[in-house]
Amino acid sequence: MITCIIRYRIDPFGRDDFATYARNWGEAIPRCGADLVGYFAPHEGSASTAYGIYNIENLAAYEAYRARLAADPLGKANYEFARNARFILEEDRLFLKKVSSSPSSKVQP
Repeated sequence: MITCIIRYRIDPFGRDDFATYARNWGEAIPRCGADLVGYFAPHEGSASTAYGIYNIENLAAYEAYRARLAADPLGKANYEFARNARFILEEDRLFLKKVSSSPSSKVQP
């Protein structure tokens, strides 16, 4: 299992648009095959940093998931919404593998 962390730099005046964007992914991402942890918008501190986090089996599964997401009607609409509203200024993806867990967690690294 790998975790994809998407770091967004958003327009501080576009936070409501980002929240709409995040809610839309809340429907589309699980339907297309990834385990969505959630989207996180600015609250305190930076007004322009937001995150989207999800888990997926491996990079091959990620590629298939991205193709399904691009073909999904809500996925297409959400990409278009972001492109037209221009509230996302920058987007970076980082893929991580879990190598430890808390003692109370049953998840194996």
